[in-house]
Amino acid sequence: MDPQSYRPCVGIMLINPQGLVFVGRRKTRRGPDLVAAQYEWQMPQGGINEGEEPYDAALRELREETSVNSVSFLAETSDWLSYDLPSDAKKKSWRGRYRGQKQKWFALKFTGEDSEVDIDAPDGGRHKAEFDAWRWERLERLPELIVPFKREVYEAVCAQFAPLAEEG
Repeated sequence: MDPQSYRPCVGIMLINPQGLVFVGRRKTRRGPDLVAAQYEWQMPQGGINEGEEPYDAALRELREETSVNSVSFLAETSDWLSYDLPSDAKKKSWRGRYRGQKQKWFALKFTGEDSEVDIDAPDGGRHKAEFDAWRWERLERLPELIVPFKREVYEAVCAQFAPLAEEG
């Protein structure tokens, strides 16, 4: 694997009927993503398995991180968006195989009830919890909640999906 390549990944903007977006607080307080406490919040995201379509990966990652299945497709980003890991994190993350991630983002409408969200035992307990708290947040606040090296991606995602959150 070329260490200059990007890990293929998906991101999910889950929008509730009020036009608010799901964010989870990262459970792990160590590692390359931690810059300061105010940057611990993010939208669900994760890697794409070999041979998996990005949309299928998005639905799987959402279920594995939040237990949510009650969604409908709204949109996907027009392009892949990428970010580089900070130099001190490149060797620790993914065993130094990637310089960062390239992401395809999906906007999904949450059609269930809040009680469906289970971050403590996601996907019926088949997956390790990645978040220790969650909330619905205004779209315009998302870029200030994410670690700085991912901020440009969040700004682009928010710009593309803003009309969908306004509709509610």
